[in-house]
Amino acid sequence: MSPAIEVANLSTRFGDYWVHRDLNLSVQRGEILALVGGSGSGKTTLLRQMIGLLHPTQGEIRLFGEPLFDGNVERERNLRRRFGMLFQYGALFSAFNVFQNIAFPLRELRTLDEDLIHELVMLKLAMVELLPRHAWLMPAELSGGMVKRVALARALAMEPELLLLDEPTAGLDPDRSESFVRLIRMLGEQLGLTVVLVTHDLDTLAALASRVAVLAEQRILALGTVDDIMKVDHPFIRNFFCCDRAQRALQNRICGECP
Repeated sequence: MSPAIEVANLSTRFGDYWVHRDLNLSVQRGEILALVGGSGSGKTTLLRQMIGLLHPTQGEIRLFGEPLFDGNVERERNLRRRFGMLFQYGALFSAFNVFQNIAFPLRELRTLDEDLIHELVMLKLAMVELLPRHAWLMPAELSGGMVKRVALARALAMEPELLLLDEPTAGLDPDRSESFVRLIRMLGEQLGLTVVLVTHDLDTLAALASRVAVLAEQRILALGTVDDIMKVDHPFIRNFFCCDRAQRALQNRICGECP
C-alpha cells in the first residue's frame, strides 16, 4: 500500500529566497507525524503544499499514491475529499454560524439534501464533544477551545482519511490544550486517521506524535521517533529537545547529551 503522503525532491522559492531545497518526506498511513522546525523554516508552507493550496517550485507530491499536481482536475477534486485541514486559530467564516461553518464543505458537494446535511453536522458536533445548541452560535460567541472544536468538526465533515493540523493548540490555555489533544488522539484512533501536525508545543508533540520530522536547513534534517531524533547532534535539535521544558514535557525520555 502506498504511503498517505509522498514528497519527492520538493523545492520552494519565493523570489530569490529558497524555503525548501530537494526536500523528501514520506508519511505512512495511520501514523501521527509531527513536523517541527524553527521560525521561517517553511513548516506551514509545506503543510499547505501537501493539500494543494501552494504549488512547489519543483518536485512532486503524491497523496495515497496519486499525483497532486498533474493537471487532472477531476483527480485533484477527488483527492481533496480525502483530507481535512484544521488551520491555525480555526479560520472559521465569521459571517456563518457554527452549523453553517461545518455544513459548508458538505453543501459544496451539491449532492446532499438538507436533511442529511443537518444529520451529518449534528454528528460531527457530537464527535468533537459539542452540544446541538452550539450549532446556532456565531464564531464571535465561542471560546478559544470551542473554535478549535468547530474547526475540527468542519475538517472531519467529509470523513477524510488524512487530517492536517497547523498549530492545533495555539492560543489555548494548558487545560483546554490537554483536552483538545485527548480529543484528537481519540478521534485518530477511532477513525483510523493519518495525522500530520505542525507544532512547536512539546506537550502536544509528546502526547500525539508517533514520529517527528525536523525541518531545518531547507530540508528534512531528521525523521524518526522522539528517541531517534534526540540522538542527532544538531543545534536546533539540541535546543528544541534538550532544554528543561522539553525534559518536563517528555518526562521519561532521556537525552544523554543534555547538560
